[in-house]
Amino acid sequence: MTQSVDQAMAGFDPALPLAVALSGGADSVALLVASAEKWPGQVSAVHINHGLQAAATLFEDHCRTLCKRLNVPLHVQAVNASKQAGQSPEDAARQARYMAFSALAPDKYGGVAIKSIAIAQHADDQVETLLLALSRGAGLAGLSAMPAHWQRDGLDYYRPLLQVAGADIRAWLVQRGVAFVEDPTNSDEQFTRNRIRARLMPALRSAFPQFLDTFARSASHAAQGQQLLDEVAVQDVQTIARSTDGLPRIKALQGLSRPRQANALRYWLKQNYQCVPSTVQLAELLDQVADCTTRGHHIHIKVGSGFVQRSSDVLTWYNP
Repeated sequence: MTQSVDQAMAGFDPALPLAVALSGGADSVALLVASAEKWPGQVSAVHINHGLQAAATLFEDHCRTLCKRLNVPLHVQAVNASKQAGQSPEDAARQARYMAFSALAPDKYGGVAIKSIAIAQHADDQVETLLLALSRGAGLAGLSAMPAHWQRDGLDYYRPLLQVAGADIRAWLVQRGVAFVEDPTNSDEQFTRNRIRARLMPALRSAFPQFLDTFARSASHAAQGQQLLDEVAVQDVQTIARSTDGLPRIKALQGLSRPRQANALRYWLKQNYQCVPSTVQLAELLDQVADCTTRGHHIHIKVGSGFVQRSSDVLTWYNP
């Protein structure tokens, strides 16, 4: 069931000190205000200036004004969100944000002592993420949408408003008389997420009034299924791994069913190299593994940003 902002914050119990990712938009402003009220003196804000739009200065100025009024320390970090070859602008910005957040961790790059970071995605964002995943033919990992809690670079990340509707967040701010900035790019329908927001979400709301709850439930079921797949993958990777370096042995890999081979290889690539193979790449790799019955069989396949190749009796991955 969707919650109010106050209900969501009542159940939010991160390790302190807490940093709130503050864009200046309605959702992050509400999260910062609610967090600062709940933990006075234990909350700071982080504003990432991507420098990708003319309104960037307006967003930063608003964040400075708000934090001054709330008596909350503000860390402003300018990042280079230029995308690399084969990378989407959204992914480039996301990776740049993570690098900036990582600098806040204790003992990292002289960072400040932050234990947790809160990000303000809400229930509508969760459904949009699920619809994006469906449009791309994603597996269970994509259909799981966004987790409410995860860890990265020694920090705990939270999305405490995932069960709060976006409209309820804005109503909460209006009731309190708190201003926020509208991102002009949100109405640009050249971006798929914006088209989903402008065209599909109103239709879904009309046809299925409870869709925020039911779609979130489906994402939760997918996340549980993905967790089981990960547990199986851990066992299989341990079974097929060469003892000296953990590389998957081809003969041992061939002893698994094709679905378990795919699951194990996908997990091995992601955990060790942050590499996510496409469906076509993984299918080609599995075909080559199946055909690898002689010493002279050569494997060299593009996977992600690098290549999987055969080295003696194991598979390796490298990024040239």
